[in-house]
Amino acid sequence: MKSITNINPNKVLVAMSGGIDSTVVALMLHQQGYEVIGITMKTWDYSTFTTKGKETGCCNLDSFYDARQVAVDKGFPHYIFDIREEFNQSVIDNFVDEYLAGRTPNPCIMCNTHIKWNALLKKAETLGCAYIATGHYAQIVQQSNDRYVIKKGIDDKKDQSYVLWGLSQDVLKKTLLPLGKYLKTDIRKMALDFGYENLSKKLESYEICFIPNNDYREFLYHKEPDKIQSLQGGWFINKLGEKLGQHKGYPFYTIGQRKGLDIAFGKPIYVIQIKPETNEVVLGEESELLGNSMLVSKTNFIKYPFIENGMQVVTRIRYKDSGMLSNLFVETNGHLRVVFQEDVKGITAGQSAVFYEGNEVVGGGIIEKMI
Repeated sequence: MKSITNINPNKVLVAMSGGIDSTVVALMLHQQGYEVIGITMKTWDYSTFTTKGKETGCCNLDSFYDARQVAVDKGFPHYIFDIREEFNQSVIDNFVDEYLAGRTPNPCIMCNTHIKWNALLKKAETLGCAYIATGHYAQIVQQSNDRYVIKKGIDDKKDQSYVLWGLSQDVLKKTLLPLGKYLKTDIRKMALDFGYENLSKKLESYEICFIPNNDYREFLYHKEPDKIQSLQGGWFINKLGEKLGQHKGYPFYTIGQRKGLDIAFGKPIYVIQIKPETNEVVLGEESELLGNSMLVSKTNFIKYPFIENGMQVVTRIRYKDSGMLSNLFVETNGHLRVVFQEDVKGITAGQSAVFYEGNEVVGGGIIEKMI
């Protein structure tokens, strides 16, 4: 498609998964007078995955049809955008590599940071759109210093600011997040008011979009069968290095895991460390999951162009984490050292650390290790 050089300030490209949130965004903006173009991104091909399981989330044909039908009803264009190659290279390959490195990735954040927004912005420019819009529950506000800041959505149960920490200033200034000022119950009522009763009752999927049966272990085995098979029979050990029993391969375990270890001790026992170099999984008591500092890499700062050593923030180390007061220190190698004011449980390499001042995202990065 030939690029359009004239950008229309009233034109917006809406990412439509077929679900209630993104559909209501398109309907809201259309009602407000924006010239809406809908786009549904095909990220994953289920025919390449041979296990049983239904297509879910944004990747199935029913969702494509639902998104297109709304566009037809309202008379605005809708496109399906195939980004499977980019998604495979940046998200799925990273997902597999991280588990094989003994880490626990967050593919949704990788997708937002490296795939979806970049793809949307490129297509928006081609179509002459000044903005892109998504159905995320978060807010974007412009500060007096002209920097754009991500704020939590007002619905605490739905807030998605945590997964957006990797977005740049150039991206934020071209992004609309209309749902951040609403509760989920408001959005369901809007869907009903717009005349989409079935949409208002539609169930949400919380699974990773490319894992239809929510079993990442089966997915890893499908992608790397020889590697995974070669790791079976490694050892569970304690902190002293004593062998406790055999496991199914270190990629099948995550920090803090208690269930599914298939080993009995007469008391709760947890995965406290993963050693990929020796194919060993270290087990210990819950207290051994506690720590008060960590290293963070690949940082992106949103609220400020840089931070001062010792800056106090609230740091969240997982999506549903309420956060803990901490201080930030820049290391000489560019990593960030995060020192918590109280012990936190389950610092996990590969997960995201996101820093907040009040309801505003200061920035974030990838957890390297507990120190």
